[in-house]
Amino acid sequence: IMKVTVLLAVVLFAGCCSAMQLNQQHVSLFQTWKNLWKKVYQTVEEEEQKMATWFNNWNKISEHNMQYSLKQKSYRLEMNEYGDLTSEEFSSMMNGYRNDIRLKRKSTGGSTYLNLLSFGSQIQLPTLVDWRKHGLVTPVKNQGQCGSCWSFSATGSLEGQHKKKTGKLVSLSEQNLIDCSTPEGNDGCNGGLMDQAFKYIKIQGGIDTEAYYPYEAKDDTCRFNITDSGATDTGFVDIKSGDEEMLKEAAATVGPISVAIDASHTSFQFYSNGVYSETACSSTMLDHGVLVVGYGTENGKDYWLVKNSWGEGWGEAGYIKMSRNADNQCGIATQASYPLV
Repeated sequence: IMKVTVLLAVVLFAGCCSAMQLNQQHVSLFQTWKNLWKKVYQTVEEEEQKMATWFNNWNKISEHNMQYSLKQKSYRLEMNEYGDLTSEEFSSMMNGYRNDIRLKRKSTGGSTYLNLLSFGSQIQLPTLVDWRKHGLVTPVKNQGQCGSCWSFSATGSLEGQHKKKTGKLVSLSEQNLIDCSTPEGNDGCNGGLMDQAFKYIKIQGGIDTEAYYPYEAKDDTCRFNITDSGATDTGFVDIKSGDEEMLKEAAATVGPISVAIDASHTSFQFYSNGVYSETACSSTMLDHGVLVVGYGTENGKDYWLVKNSWGEGWGEAGYIKMSRNADNQCGIATQASYPLV
């Protein structure tokens, strides 16, 4: 907060001076950011274009945070390493949930099971759930510049189920899924589906551990070795589409749940903290796979606790609180699922 305040003060001070001085101050801010994140551009033209994008994003962040300070917004934004990307560039690079694959593959064979959860009124669900506190969640990972979010969502859910069954939390290999699950319809760094990943794991009889099959952030040759397998599944459950109560039930009683969301907005790109609420979100045009690891209420606003795969430097140490009981905002309950073990 202090860093943002100081930078904003510099911009406001510069506004009292000449246009030339203002421009010099802006360039200085951009250069500081560029050096911080070790950005390198190939040409002067590219740097000028990236700087223009950065200033546009900076202005949006500053305007949003002014509204946040006036309590007109429930979450803060913050400039981060993605500041030189437009929302379109960012989405194409980082958001790899392929809704088109899902539509083409409505039937995934015997790997899909109907959701038969029916506790509902029979039990009292807790008001706060956080599976991190029960050791079912591995540390936040970073997918890099590869549209492999779907693989991180899938491993995250299976890591939780494997821990519940065996008592051992094992970090599983996203690279294994990127390289090897193409026969099931996934497309590596070009995107995929969590359900198709679960199907692949069932067919192969396992998925290798992160230690034996480390992440590369690029497509590579499949080298799955069953002797290095860290977990497996016997199928998966698709939770009733669009039903946040069913998702809550699963998140409370099953463990971490794979979900797909609309993460195409500048507000998501620069999320910092608070309960994320984006009315422009779509509940059907989904482009990013993440992991629900719990839920709760903050300052009177219900939220889903969501683990992302953009490193700990993004959001709340790699997590985001997304609006809950807000008419399935951003489609968080539209394509929720988890593996059976």
